Amino acid sequence: MFFVINKIEHAVHRNDGLHNPKNPSNPMVLGIYRTQSKTALFTVYSKKAYGEFWDEATQKKIPRRFWIPEMKAFASQKAAEAPQPPFIFKLTVVGWIFVALMIATMGLIVYQEVKPPVPKSAIYTAMEKAPVVGDIFFGHYEKYKEKRTPIGAEIGFGWFKIVKVEGSDFYLSKSMEMSKTSKPKEQLNSSDYETETLPALQLSEQTGYNIRFKSADGLTEVYISEKK
Repeated sequence: MFFVINKIEHAVHRNDGLHNPKNPSNPMVLGIYRTQSKTALFTVYSKKAYGEFWDEATQKKIPRRFWIPEMKAFASQKAAEAPQPPFIFKLTVVGWIFVALMIATMGLIVYQEVKPPVPKSAIYTAMEKAPVVGDIFFGHYEKYKEKRTPIGAEIGFGWFKIVKVEGSDFYLSKSMEMSKTSKPKEQLNSSDYETETLPALQLSEQTGYNIRFKSADGLTEVYISEKK
Protein backbone atom coordinates (compact mmCIF):
# COMPACT_ATOMS: atom_id res chain seq x y z
CA MET A 1 0.00 0.00 0.00
CA PHE A 2 1.54 3.33 -1.10
CA PHE A 3 2.02 6.19 1.38
CA VAL A 4 2.66 9.78 0.23
CA ILE A 5 3.15 12.93 2.31
CA ASN A 6 2.66 16.27 0.55
CA LYS A 7 3.35 19.77 1.84
CA ILE A 8 0.54 22.09 0.77
CA GLU A 9 1.42 25.78 0.55
CA HIS A 10 -1.36 28.15 1.67
CA ALA A 11 0.32 31.56 1.56
CA VAL A 12 3.60 33.48 1.46
CA HIS A 13 4.06 36.56 3.71
CA ARG A 14 6.69 39.29 3.98
CA ASN A 15 7.34 41.47 7.00
CA ASP A 16 9.75 44.35 6.47
CA GLY A 17 10.06 44.76 10.23
CA LEU A 18 11.71 41.34 10.56
CA HIS A 19 15.30 40.69 9.48
CA ASN A 20 16.99 37.48 8.48
CA PRO A 21 18.74 36.21 11.64
CA LYS A 22 21.34 34.22 9.66
CA ASN A 23 22.05 36.59 6.79
CA PRO A 24 20.74 40.07 7.70
CA SER A 25 21.43 41.38 4.17
CA ASN A 26 19.19 38.74 2.55
CA PRO A 27 15.43 39.19 2.50
CA MET A 28 13.26 36.40 3.91
CA VAL A 29 9.67 35.28 3.51
CA LEU A 30 7.27 33.26 5.64
CA GLY A 31 5.56 30.32 3.98
CA ILE A 32 2.42 28.82 5.55
CA TYR A 33 1.93 25.13 4.95
CA ARG A 34 -0.24 22.18 5.82
CA THR A 35 0.60 18.46 5.58
CA GLN A 36 -1.43 16.09 3.41
CA SER A 37 -0.94 12.32 3.91
CA LYS A 38 -2.35 9.96 1.29
CA THR A 39 -2.66 6.19 1.15
CA ALA A 40 -4.70 3.84 -1.03
CA LEU A 41 -7.35 3.77 1.71
CA PHE A 42 -7.59 7.34 2.99
CA THR A 43 -6.40 10.96 2.82
CA VAL A 44 -5.55 13.01 5.93
CA TYR A 45 -4.88 16.76 6.30
CA SER A 46 -3.06 18.10 9.35
CA LYS A 47 -5.45 20.03 11.56
CA LYS A 48 -3.06 22.91 12.17
CA ALA A 49 -1.05 24.88 9.63
CA TYR A 50 2.57 25.77 10.31
CA GLY A 51 5.10 28.37 9.15
CA GLU A 52 8.59 28.21 7.68
CA PHE A 53 10.93 31.14 7.07
CA TRP A 54 12.97 31.01 3.87
CA ASP A 55 16.02 32.96 2.73
CA GLU A 56 14.95 34.40 -0.63
CA ALA A 57 18.51 34.78 -1.88
CA THR A 58 19.74 31.27 -1.08
CA GLN A 59 16.36 29.53 -1.27
CA LYS A 60 17.21 27.77 1.96
CA LYS A 61 14.99 27.26 4.97
CA ILE A 62 15.99 29.15 8.09
CA PRO A 63 16.24 26.63 10.96
CA ARG A 64 13.80 27.26 13.78
CA ARG A 65 16.59 27.51 16.32
CA PHE A 66 17.54 30.87 14.76
CA TRP A 67 14.05 32.35 15.04
CA ILE A 68 13.73 35.37 17.27
CA PRO A 69 10.54 35.85 19.37
CA GLU A 70 9.09 38.30 16.82
CA MET A 71 9.47 35.72 14.06
CA LYS A 72 7.71 33.07 16.16
CA ALA A 73 4.84 35.42 16.95
CA PHE A 74 4.45 36.41 13.27
CA ALA A 75 4.50 32.77 12.15
CA SER A 76 1.88 31.77 14.77
CA GLN A 77 -0.38 34.65 13.71
CA LYS A 78 -0.27 33.84 10.01
CA ALA A 79 -0.64 30.07 10.62
CA ALA A 80 -3.81 30.77 12.63
CA GLU A 81 -5.18 32.84 9.71
CA ALA A 82 -4.65 30.00 7.22
CA PRO A 83 -7.85 28.59 5.67
CA GLN A 84 -9.21 25.40 7.16
CA PRO A 85 -8.49 22.16 5.27
CA PRO A 86 -11.29 20.71 3.11
CA PHE A 87 -11.43 17.81 5.57
CA ILE A 88 -9.29 16.12 8.21
CA PHE A 89 -9.87 12.48 7.28
CA LYS A 90 -11.53 11.02 4.20
CA LEU A 91 -11.75 7.47 2.87
CA THR A 92 -10.94 6.81 -0.76
CA VAL A 93 -13.11 4.59 -2.96
CA VAL A 94 -10.73 1.73 -2.20
CA GLY A 95 -10.99 2.60 1.49
CA TRP A 96 -14.79 2.42 1.44
CA ILE A 97 -14.60 -0.96 -0.30
CA PHE A 98 -12.13 -2.17 2.34
CA VAL A 99 -14.36 -0.96 5.18
CA ALA A 100 -17.40 -2.60 3.58
CA LEU A 101 -15.52 -5.89 3.28
CA MET A 102 -14.37 -5.68 6.90
CA ILE A 103 -17.92 -4.98 8.11
CA ALA A 104 -19.25 -7.85 6.01
CA THR A 105 -16.54 -10.18 7.35
CA MET A 106 -17.22 -9.20 10.97
CA GLY A 107 -20.96 -9.55 10.39
CA LEU A 108 -20.44 -13.03 8.96
CA ILE A 109 -18.29 -14.03 11.93
CA VAL A 110 -20.92 -12.76 14.39
CA TYR A 111 -23.69 -14.49 12.43
CA GLN A 112 -21.78 -17.78 12.46
CA GLU A 113 -21.45 -17.47 16.24
CA VAL A 114 -25.09 -16.65 17.01
CA LYS A 115 -27.01 -18.48 14.29
CA PRO A 116 -28.97 -21.52 15.48
CA PRO A 117 -27.46 -24.90 14.65
CA VAL A 118 -28.64 -26.63 11.50
CA PRO A 119 -31.28 -29.21 12.44
CA LYS A 120 -29.90 -32.73 12.33
CA SER A 121 -31.41 -35.08 9.82
CA ALA A 122 -33.44 -38.07 10.97
CA ILE A 123 -30.71 -40.41 9.64
CA TYR A 124 -28.02 -38.54 11.58
CA THR A 125 -30.06 -38.55 14.79
CA ALA A 126 -30.80 -42.26 14.45
CA MET A 127 -27.11 -43.08 14.01
CA GLU A 128 -26.26 -41.10 17.16
CA LYS A 129 -28.52 -43.18 19.40
CA ALA A 130 -26.98 -45.97 21.45
CA PRO A 131 -27.44 -49.33 19.62
CA VAL A 132 -29.98 -51.63 21.27
CA VAL A 133 -31.38 -55.12 20.64
CA GLY A 134 -33.53 -55.14 17.51
CA ASP A 135 -31.68 -52.33 15.72
CA ILE A 136 -30.97 -53.07 12.07
CA PHE A 137 -28.02 -51.48 10.28
CA PHE A 138 -26.57 -51.41 6.78
CA GLY A 139 -22.83 -51.68 6.24
CA HIS A 140 -20.11 -54.24 5.76
CA TYR A 141 -17.95 -56.55 7.85
CA GLU A 142 -14.39 -57.79 7.65
CA LYS A 143 -13.31 -61.03 9.34
CA TYR A 144 -9.65 -62.00 9.28
CA LYS A 145 -7.90 -65.24 10.16
CA GLU A 146 -4.87 -63.21 11.15
CA LYS A 147 -4.98 -59.55 12.09
CA ARG A 148 -4.92 -57.36 8.99
CA THR A 149 -3.87 -60.22 6.76
CA PRO A 150 -6.08 -60.23 3.63
CA ILE A 151 -5.33 -63.89 2.76
CA GLY A 152 -8.42 -65.89 3.60
CA ALA A 153 -10.28 -62.82 4.88
CA GLU A 154 -14.09 -62.86 4.79
CA ILE A 155 -15.74 -59.65 3.63
CA GLY A 156 -19.43 -59.00 3.05
CA PHE A 157 -21.82 -56.12 2.41
CA GLY A 158 -25.41 -56.09 3.63
CA TRP A 159 -27.67 -55.76 6.65
CA PHE A 160 -26.94 -56.55 10.31
CA LYS A 161 -29.23 -56.99 13.30
CA ILE A 162 -28.36 -56.64 16.97
CA VAL A 163 -29.73 -59.76 18.69
CA LYS A 164 -28.06 -59.48 22.09
CA VAL A 165 -26.24 -56.95 24.25
CA GLU A 166 -24.27 -57.98 27.32
CA GLY A 167 -22.57 -55.05 29.00
CA SER A 168 -20.24 -53.59 26.38
CA ASP A 169 -20.51 -56.65 24.12
CA PHE A 170 -22.78 -56.52 21.09
CA TYR A 171 -23.82 -59.63 19.18
CA LEU A 172 -24.78 -59.00 15.55
CA SER A 173 -26.34 -61.38 13.06
CA LYS A 174 -25.70 -61.03 9.34
CA SER A 175 -28.47 -60.98 6.79
CA MET A 176 -29.08 -64.27 4.97
CA GLU A 177 -28.12 -62.40 1.80
CA MET A 178 -24.69 -60.77 1.92
CA SER A 179 -22.80 -59.50 -1.12
CA LYS A 180 -19.08 -59.78 -1.66
CA THR A 181 -19.13 -56.41 -3.41
CA SER A 182 -20.76 -53.13 -2.45
CA LYS A 183 -24.36 -52.82 -3.62
CA PRO A 184 -27.22 -50.37 -2.95
CA LYS A 185 -29.02 -51.32 0.28
CA GLU A 186 -32.33 -51.62 -1.58
CA GLN A 187 -30.97 -54.61 -3.53
CA LEU A 188 -30.15 -56.64 -0.41
CA ASN A 189 -32.44 -58.57 1.96
CA SER A 190 -33.05 -56.83 5.27
CA SER A 191 -35.69 -59.21 6.66
CA ASP A 192 -34.00 -62.60 7.17
CA TYR A 193 -30.95 -63.11 9.40
CA GLU A 194 -28.65 -65.95 10.33
CA THR A 195 -29.16 -67.64 13.70
CA GLU A 196 -25.42 -67.63 14.35
CA THR A 197 -23.95 -64.29 15.36
CA LEU A 198 -20.60 -62.71 14.74
CA PRO A 199 -18.08 -62.82 17.63
CA ALA A 200 -18.73 -60.43 20.50
CA LEU A 201 -18.06 -56.88 19.30
CA GLN A 202 -17.41 -53.65 21.15
CA LEU A 203 -18.48 -50.21 20.01
CA SER A 204 -15.24 -48.47 18.98
CA GLU A 205 -16.60 -45.42 17.16
CA GLN A 206 -19.98 -43.72 16.73
CA THR A 207 -20.99 -40.49 14.99
CA GLY A 208 -24.02 -39.36 13.07
CA TYR A 209 -22.35 -40.69 9.93
CA ASN A 210 -20.86 -44.01 10.91
CA ILE A 211 -20.73 -46.68 13.62
CA ARG A 212 -17.85 -49.08 14.04
CA PHE A 213 -17.86 -52.34 15.98
CA LYS A 214 -14.67 -54.27 16.66
CA SER A 215 -13.91 -57.57 18.38
CA ALA A 216 -11.48 -57.70 21.30
CA ASP A 217 -8.95 -59.67 19.24
CA GLY A 218 -9.21 -57.21 16.36
CA LEU A 219 -10.03 -59.94 13.84
CA THR A 220 -13.64 -58.94 13.20
CA GLU A 221 -14.90 -55.44 12.40
CA VAL A 222 -18.29 -54.15 11.30
CA TYR A 223 -18.63 -50.73 9.65
CA ILE A 224 -22.13 -49.26 9.75
CA SER A 225 -23.18 -46.46 7.39
CA GLU A 226 -26.95 -46.32 7.92
CA LYS A 227 -29.65 -47.39 10.36
CA LYS A 228 -32.93 -48.86 9.15
